[in-house]
Amino acid sequence: MGRRLLPGLLVAVALFLPGKAHAAISLTPCADKSGVECGTVEVPVDRTGAVPGTIGLHVEVLPASGVPRGTMFLIAGGPGQGSAGSFNLAPGFNRDLMRFLFPGYTLVAFDNRGTGQSGVIRCPALQTAVNPSVEEDAALARDCAAIIGPQRVFYATRDHAEDMDAVRAALGVARIGLYGVSYGTKLAVAYALAHPANVERVILDSVVVPTYPDPFDRNVLTQMPATLRRFCSGGFCRGATSDYGGDVAKLANRLEARPIRGKIIAPNGRLRSVRMNGEDVISLIIDADLSPGLAAEAPAAVHAALSGNARPLLRLRDLDLRSNELKAEDLSFGLYAATNCADGQFPWTPETPPSARAAILQSTVAGLPSGAFGPFGNWAGRTGNAFFCEEWPSPAGNTPLGPGPLPNVPMLAINGGFDLRTPTTNALAVVSQFQQGRLIEVPGVGHSVTGADASFCSQRALREWILGTLNAPRLASCPRVAPVAKVLVAFPRAPRRPSVQSTLALAAKTLREAEASWWQLNPPATSLRGLFGGKLVQLKKGDGFTLARYALAPGVFVTGKVAFADIGPPATFKGTVKVFGPRAVAGTLKLSKKSVSGRLGGRPVKASY
Repeated sequence: MGRRLLPGLLVAVALFLPGKAHAAISLTPCADKSGVECGTVEVPVDRTGAVPGTIGLHVEVLPASGVPRGTMFLIAGGPGQGSAGSFNLAPGFNRDLMRFLFPGYTLVAFDNRGTGQSGVIRCPALQTAVNPSVEEDAALARDCAAIIGPQRVFYATRDHAEDMDAVRAALGVARIGLYGVSYGTKLAVAYALAHPANVERVILDSVVVPTYPDPFDRNVLTQMPATLRRFCSGGFCRGATSDYGGDVAKLANRLEARPIRGKIIAPNGRLRSVRMNGEDVISLIIDADLSPGLAAEAPAAVHAALSGNARPLLRLRDLDLRSNELKAEDLSFGLYAATNCADGQFPWTPETPPSARAAILQSTVAGLPSGAFGPFGNWAGRTGNAFFCEEWPSPAGNTPLGPGPLPNVPMLAINGGFDLRTPTTNALAVVSQFQQGRLIEVPGVGHSVTGADASFCSQRALREWILGTLNAPRLASCPRVAPVAKVLVAFPRAPRRPSVQSTLALAAKTLREAEASWWQLNPPATSLRGLFGGKLVQLKKGDGFTLARYALAPGVFVTGKVAFADIGPPATFKGTVKVFGPRAVAGTLKLSKKSVSGRLGGRPVKASY
């Protein structure tokens, strides 16, 4: 989709270099990751030899513990994320999770070309742009192509797949397992198509079809309303909206015709103007599948905007934009552009000059049948990579993957039922191409399932599949559980006259909204402002937050400390806060797992939470 819308022994083997003997990779202990070994594999920029130069691929290896089963390559997403940095196999949660998922496997994570520590592509203007228009984004991509230079044609998924085989060969491993997440699933399938004999098994989390990206995001847009409705099924959005999918479509079409602008309170406490059109609505909603807090607030915010109260939605948009501020080492937007503009299935030939593409895009979109973008107008096609890559220098697009066929090996796909960017229909399409393909869907969970499934159903299923003990049909589903962050019922207005009952209800909603906002904090950000003022600051250990005059509605302030208690789902918190203000009955409240209680105006109070 468009950017507007996520090793300890020495072996002697050969690397692929045209007409030359291959050097072995030398692995030594990583300086900053105990138990992990690091090395570098040199690969040619251009495997035909026409363009000189090499790229050093940074490789990290965590040797297997227990009975050895094989070697598993961990493949991150983007494109633009380096796997070594993203999976971070240093001692801690990530290492423990990967070892749980893949018992007995040596784990390999390397930064593919253009990412992390493997010649990361830096395009500062593209990397730091905040909410550019479609036209501005295309110009930024064009300028990035100029920064990369002639090498830009060697960052296609096909090139990344060949790099992976070079790392495999350098490690002296005959067959490897592939674990890809998001774009990493496309790269895993591309490798399997190019080198089927070298694949032992395939695991795909949040599945991208090999033909990704669709030039106009049609697979995302047509599935979005149904995905949103499934998220709310079971009454999880009761009080916020009766038709989340319909609300989003209605609001997006409305704002594309007439964008809105309003003031929100910026992190520095000053007012900031935020603008939103239909494309921004789509981008925001899609990002909710990676953010439990955004997912919790968006249904009520969209519904409020339809009713004329756009302030909550504009604030969410601002929080989302700030959460997408990433360093190139974490996700290189330059590599994202280079890979997607090479891979895209665009309605032009690779050699079509940029000057001719606007007319092709216009006529192609105009010729699409009614419903091609689901409930959205044809304008929604502008969210796709065809428009992002419109000015990318030729050649652009339609770079083929490997010839295949896919190997007849064990294959497991895991997909979230709330995955908006890679819906389950993607997974079904890819599973059908593997003779031993299986699928586990996790209702209510979004993108990157094994890192987001708080029920741990998918993680247990994957481990059992690895061990050969999974007892489930070919197409299986985990039980539906509650969202990690409790869905906000509605954005309340301040009471005309303060009462104990109104203060208790508003304080409880304020705490729930603060929890959702806390989930949206992304490093390096450690604080944010309330909808109507005040401040939320993350605790130093990252396990909760403090509130200072935090306000969800005018005149009702909440101050205190709230700590994370349990992941649930839903996640629970505990803490004590003071409630005060000109429209509140002052008092103190204690937050526990399912209730909020205390004294307001000297009276004991308690409410479910």
